[in-house]
Amino acid sequence: MSVAIFPASGGLGTSTYTHLLDSKQIPASDVVLISRFPDKTPKLYQEQGVQLRRATFEDSPADLEAAFRGVKTLFLISYPSHNRSYRTPLQLAALDAAHRAGVKHVFYSSLAFALPEKDTTRAEVMGTHLDTEAHLRKIAAQDPEFTWTSVREGLYSESTPIYTAFIDLKDPASTEIRIPHDGSGPGISWAKRDELGEATAVLIAQYFKDPANFPWKNKIVLLTGAREWSLAETAKVLSSVAGRELTIRQVSVDEYVNQPQVLEHFGSAELARTWATSWEAIRDGETAYVSPTLEQLLGRRPEEFDVTVKNLYGAK
Repeated sequence: MSVAIFPASGGLGTSTYTHLLDSKQIPASDVVLISRFPDKTPKLYQEQGVQLRRATFEDSPADLEAAFRGVKTLFLISYPSHNRSYRTPLQLAALDAAHRAGVKHVFYSSLAFALPEKDTTRAEVMGTHLDTEAHLRKIAAQDPEFTWTSVREGLYSESTPIYTAFIDLKDPASTEIRIPHDGSGPGISWAKRDELGEATAVLIAQYFKDPANFPWKNKIVLLTGAREWSLAETAKVLSSVAGRELTIRQVSVDEYVNQPQVLEHFGSAELARTWATSWEAIRDGETAYVSPTLEQLLGRRPEEFDVTVKNLYGAK
């Protein structure tokens, strides 16, 4: 029963297959890594006998179906964009191709907005995840042999720049985080990306070993950090890294969008404006829920947000 990860690149995909293969819970010969550049897979895993295939979300339906052929379990990692109108069609097409190819169970990397299990959101970035979860339910309703598990992966501790207007921690003149939010709670239950990959690998291995009794079939799994951090508390952690006090200054969406570093990251004011809906969702408490599942799957308490950030940047 082959298990595929697509795309098997990027931070979450690499973390997941690394933990999966290093744990030896699934024979390497049963693991299929599908990516744009399969030859970039570390030689260590190639030598263990993993199957390598090339595909991208932008491929034709026929090419995607061919890439998924022979796969029974697929971990589909979401397309790296927050643009719902572009992202949703790509992901639904990939799911349909996987179903036609004979995939019987899909793990999907959703996101930890709309917590705990809401089907509406204020955040543009969560829209495609809800669309994809709805499509998984639709396929399962039409095909009783098809099942799914949506893993609402916690907001990465490593992703603080995108939630703090990309403030330059090395620039002594940068002291204000200008975002359309005042920093007060509710906040975010940050989670370390590598621990999310590790926990997802545990879920995949559990299903591989005993699919009949897998407890998360046709369900949403919530993976979050062990506590909620307000954006003001997040700024304090970043202050310890920067070696100076960083404060949040609430600004209008227009002022946020027009910051040079924000425009540089998103490439257009329109995309920056749609990203700003994330703070509306945070304000409504969509990211504040704390679930014990990550700790249960890891078998230990998840690494605290401040520890991750200080290790990432080096506290002064």
